[in-house]
Amino acid sequence: MNNLIKFPVIFVLAAMLTACAGATKQEQGTGVGAGVGAGVGAILGQAIGHNTASTLVGAGIGAVVGGIAGNQIGAYMDGQERALRDATAQSEAASIRRDQDVLTATFKSDVFFDYDSAQLKPGAYNELNRITSVLNNYPQTTIRVEGHTDTRGTVQYNQQLSERRAIAVKNALAQQGVDPMRIEAIGYGKSQPISSSDAMNRRVNIVINPIRQN
Repeated sequence: MNNLIKFPVIFVLAAMLTACAGATKQEQGTGVGAGVGAGVGAILGQAIGHNTASTLVGAGIGAVVGGIAGNQIGAYMDGQERALRDATAQSEAASIRRDQDVLTATFKSDVFFDYDSAQLKPGAYNELNRITSVLNNYPQTTIRVEGHTDTRGTVQYNQQLSERRAIAVKNALAQQGVDPMRIEAIGYGKSQPISSSDAMNRRVNIVINPIRQN
């Protein structure tokens, strides 16, 4: 490691360790994660840009990414859960649930699509608009849009319909400013019913997973 890269890495790590001296365990975990991230970011910045400016930029990016590692993921998802529940509090079409650090926003498909259609209804955009600002405010997550149908019809037809619906929702989120690189669209057809009610089985899930650092 040459002198140009040594200085910013050492500087950032020293700053992190100093800040951790009087911190709580949770704050220390954040600081260590940020410090490691800063070091990795600095190395990448120097490798890419071959100059000190790139090194410093890389260190900054690394610190941001590293800062949500470890025990910070729970707190990060706590904040996102609160924001999602607040955003959908007035919605009759959406529900929010959490399984450990994974959040799922479920929308009634009838609000999004007409029967046997993958064309989004006007009301769908209103519902998605409730959560897009939250998704954008918490960028360290991936988003999986899941399409589900009821149990009527053939397996193949329902699979294709659910895929088209998931893609339509993904595209709508991207149109409202959510980075499409974060979004995966997948159709499950009628393979995952949750009720004997066709109306409940027709649904769109938006599953939000934290990006975990190694």
